[in-house]
Amino acid sequence: MLAAELWGLGDLALAMPFLREASRHGRVSLLAKPHAAPLLRRFAPEVELIAFDAPWTAFRGKYQLHRWPWREFTRVKRQLRDRSFTTAVSARPDPREHAFLRWAGAANLLGFPQAGSGLWLRRALARPAKPHRAEYWRTLATHFGWELPAVPATKPGGNHVVIHCGAAQPTRRWPRERYAEIAEHLRGAGWRVTVLDDSLTDLDALLDQLAGADHFIGNDSGPGHLAALFGVPTFTLFGPQLPERFSPQHQQAEWINGAPCRYKPCKDYCRFAEPHCLLATSPAMAWSRIESWLRRV
Repeated sequence: MLAAELWGLGDLALAMPFLREASRHGRVSLLAKPHAAPLLRRFAPEVELIAFDAPWTAFRGKYQLHRWPWREFTRVKRQLRDRSFTTAVSARPDPREHAFLRWAGAANLLGFPQAGSGLWLRRALARPAKPHRAEYWRTLATHFGWELPAVPATKPGGNHVVIHCGAAQPTRRWPRERYAEIAEHLRGAGWRVTVLDDSLTDLDALLDQLAGADHFIGNDSGPGHLAALFGVPTFTLFGPQLPERFSPQHQQAEWINGAPCRYKPCKDYCRFAEPHCLLATSPAMAWSRIESWLRRV
């Protein structure tokens, strides 16, 4: 089986339960960005990585076709055709992904149609009733007769809180100085606190830090989803996106939602000079919710 997840770390984290289950039933390859390698080593070592950085997943200039890596397209196409996959799955309603997979030889392609991409799918699946990204993988698993495990329960005890104040998109970064205020509140209440940001570029080192956490606080970004994979309860500060679509998959996951905006949910860009939906959350508002969450978990 070939599975495709061409986007970010959080998307890959949400795919891991499906990949682990699929690998119990046969050989599985994952078409994903190179940064999937440390995640597969840690969470799904039986899954082979076929590395491909799809240009349409870039935050900027994604449709400057003259800059697309056309030689890389040909290399990946050859690699996929040589594998002769009997089945390929796509959990994202993305015509670009579906067209690429069919062009690369994935004739028996299962996925969720969008904007006419059902023409490229051998089996078009109905979208799940719940809009969360994880539900698309769960729907694919159900198609194969598999049951994915329940989201993890809380880790026992411990007072180590890891805060990650980075995010790939600026519109999802709650200001670092506000996280510093939260860290001071936590330390004053007796918690041991580690503050991380995007300067920690070694993904294996980040995974080690998250694995050693007892609680996680951060933005709507990949590290929160990775923490949940380790069974760490998470608290997320949402802004332009919606928790019902992207909250970390953990029984004790909680969040504070961003202020209303008629353009939500947003993706790569904000229509305003700054993301008012996220910045409307003050440190006092966040601390009140975080303090209550910590008492419950």
